Amino acid sequence: MTNNSLTTNCCICGGGPAGIMLGFLLARAGIEVVVLEKHADFFRDFRGDTIHPSTIQLMHELNLLDAFLQVPHQEVDQLNGQFNGVDVQIADFTHLKVAKPILALMPQWDFLNFISRQASKYPGFTLLTEAVVYELIKDGQRTTGIKANTPNGPIEIHANLIVGADGRSSDVRRLAGLNVINTGAPIDVLWFRLSKNSATDPKQTLGRFEGNRMMVLLNRGDYWQCAYVIMKGELETIKSKGIEGFHDDVIAICPFFRDRVNELNDWNDIKLLNVVIDHLEKWYAEGVVCIGDASHAMSPVGGVGINLAIQDAVAAANILYPSLLRKESIPITVLKKIQQRREFPARVIQRMQVIMQNGIVRRKNTPGEKQTLPFFLKMFKRFPFLTRIPAKIIGMGIRPEHIKTPDVGKVEIQK
Repeated sequence: MTNNSLTTNCCICGGGPAGIMLGFLLARAGIEVVVLEKHADFFRDFRGDTIHPSTIQLMHELNLLDAFLQVPHQEVDQLNGQFNGVDVQIADFTHLKVAKPILALMPQWDFLNFISRQASKYPGFTLLTEAVVYELIKDGQRTTGIKANTPNGPIEIHANLIVGADGRSSDVRRLAGLNVINTGAPIDVLWFRLSKNSATDPKQTLGRFEGNRMMVLLNRGDYWQCAYVIMKGELETIKSKGIEGFHDDVIAICPFFRDRVNELNDWNDIKLLNVVIDHLEKWYAEGVVCIGDASHAMSPVGGVGINLAIQDAVAAANILYPSLLRKESIPITVLKKIQQRREFPARVIQRMQVIMQNGIVRRKNTPGEKQTLPFFLKMFKRFPFLTRIPAKIIGMGIRPEHIKTPDVGKVEIQK
């Protein structure tokens, strides 16, 4: 390996859940892999916190569950919400047949650090941070490597396969010329944090609906990470009322924040998350394939994005590792199998997200209308066993994946 060029078996662009998990599984199977992350670390406040039962089960299959549960987190075995002051149970995970039927609330940077530590125990795993891909290296129509800028200057990485796991603004899919189809998303999210008062605040994560407002609270220990749903393009109207007007909106939906909403001093304390739902028409080309948000950007509705990305990584590892072991260029027929395996689950969840988002828009378009409990929530209250259905869909997804790649053995890391 030199300062400006290296050769590996598989180069994964993107150090999010899909990229880090795929890198780990391939290295675990004895395959040399380089993962590129454009930032210096995994800390990103906009990343999701929910580790669903499907991912918990994968940790069990990898014999990592005990170690994983040592990472600070909160455990939730039910999802509850509040609709115009009425408490409702939305999902009951306790009936799922998995090693530990919970949803874990864990900042994504902690999850990524955990997986990368496990991956680093295998000799074939390399993580390069602050590496920004700007060009694909081609041999005719086939992609054979990438060029990236790093703190030490430009670098070329040559590989039998390039994987784009670099999120919804993927450079790899753009450089590969893969066609993106935008499904559309009528909502955005205002993202902010408020301190927690253990004596008066709710005990767990809650989705709260009040009149024409919706907010989700994520429990991060000593503070709440808040996601306030707005219609796309509504931010300027909200800002026109001033920060005090926004304080009133927050209090209207979460009265217990009245004593600390002033922690939002100005609009710099509130970030706009642009919600996107899209998918690639084709996930692959000669020598390159995309997974996770790079192939199907998800809405934050349901908090399922991280888990779909991880499921993509597991499926990709199961499909790719026999070909990668031969250290040959991957046939396009093998890359096609990844899309065939994972496109249907992603599209079904995206369709459900669109239906839910349209419901939010309709509710926000009728602010003066008296809001009654939606029919499905009435049914959940009357027949609690029905909450097992959303628990299965949210917790396990469509077509859950299982570990099929081998473990070739670790190396001890010198402290």
